[in-house]
Amino acid sequence: MSKHSAGILLFKVVDRTPLVMLVHPGGPFWRNKDAGAWTIPKGECSDSEELQTTALREFAEETGTHLPDPELVPLGQVKQKGGKVVTAWAVEGDFDPSQLRSSEFELEWPPKSGQLRRFPEVDRAQWYDFAEAREKMNSAQHAFVQRLEEVLRERGRID
Repeated sequence: MSKHSAGILLFKVVDRTPLVMLVHPGGPFWRNKDAGAWTIPKGECSDSEELQTTALREFAEETGTHLPDPELVPLGQVKQKGGKVVTAWAVEGDFDPSQLRSSEFELEWPPKSGQLRRFPEVDRAQWYDFAEAREKMNSAQHAFVQRLEEVLRERGRID
């Protein structure tokens, strides 16, 4: 069975230009990767947790910020190359990337060294316009940006 994750695509509209916030995965594997590595804040769902609850919890864990009473705009699901299914919601809001406070994970590093080290789940956050976001993010997640763009056009928020 494939894994399922849920996440939040945080967005804001500045002078009718939409921006989305993406995060860069932490740890040694992702250190020198950029294009195609960025993602929405997301995480794996447990069997007992609702997808929306997972998405909000993971956003808080990966950014250090809770979203107060957000309007969740459904963006549907995508399936990534490895088979993981990701369900996402868009939330309008603001976040200062310099305030990023990610939870950490433990990993044996260097491999086979017997040394456990701690790394942040995400090491950077950044705002991008839609074109930049598509260059930076995991290609399977482009659909979330496209769906958000459609919603914002329907609502008259962007041209």
